[in-house]
Formats: sequence, structure tokens, C-alpha cells
Amino acid sequence: MTTKILLTSFDTWLPHHKSNSSDDLLIEIAKSNPLPHSLTFLRRLPVDVSLASHRLLHHIHELQPDGIICCGMAEKRRQLTIESNATFAGSSIQTSVNLEQLVSGLSATKISHNAGKFVCEGLYYYVLKHLRDRSLTVPCIFVHVPLLTHDNSPKIIADFALIIQRLLP
Repeated sequence: MTTKILLTSFDTWLPHHKSNSSDDLLIEIAKSNPLPHSLTFLRRLPVDVSLASHRLLHHIHELQPDGIICCGMAEKRRQLTIESNATFAGSSIQTSVNLEQLVSGLSATKISHNAGKFVCEGLYYYVLKHLRDRSLTVPCIFVHVPLLTHDNSPKIIADFALIIQRLLP
């Protein structure tokens, strides 16, 4: 039985953005998908916590994925960063995924403990809360994606493909 992984990205939100690097990364993964998993893409979520969360939670209910990887753009970061937790209204929820093991040996990825206090963190919080409140053991991570360039794209795409593979053994 093939494992199902749900991957998400956001739409642009500022006038100078031609695209969102999280969506650009998912496009590259979809083109080359050499993975043994069934990948479902929920692309270009609205940059609104309530709307994005509602849409994603609906897809989680419908698809019942084995793993979830949410992605967002981090314009000022230089490498992929996997968020360890999400905070909302003073409450923090940690991912259940062993991030040290997940990023071990990756050259363009590190762990972050600051999901950004924007729509990314809000979405991540609501998904982690949804999984916790329903006692679902679905591994879920949030990955911030830097702007993709000619120089960094190969390493970022390679690391992200390994992250997908490692999320579900």
C-alpha cells in the first residue's frame, strides 16, 4: 500500500512577489517525483490563517494522509528550515517528528524554533492542534523555503526530497 503525503504551499502576498518559493519547490518536486509515496499537492493556499486552515483541515479529513508537510516562504532565510513548534495565544504545540533525525546529514536544512508569527505559524498551529485533539498520529512538519536561486535550488530540492522520504519510513 502506497503511503499518502499531503504537501501544501502558499500564494503570494506582497506586490513584488512574482511567485512563492514554497509553491515553486512543490512544482519542482511534482516534476521529478522519484519517490515511492503518493503525493497530493494543495497549492497556493490563501495568505489568511482562517481560510488556509479551513481548506487544509478539509483536505486532511478527505484524504486522510499518512504524513503532512506544510511549506511557506521565508524570504530572508538562506536554507530550508523545519519548524519545531507553533505558538498561538500563548499556547505552543511541538511537532511529534524527531527533527534531529530528519535533518541529519542534510546540507541545506536546519531546525528552527521560530515559525514567524505570521500565517505560516497560524496554519501550523491549527494543523498540529487538529491532529492532537483527534489523537491522530500523523507526522506533520512545517518547512520554510528560502527564495530559490540557480545556485541553491539543486541542494534545496535534494534535501526536500529526502525530507519527504524520511518523514515516513
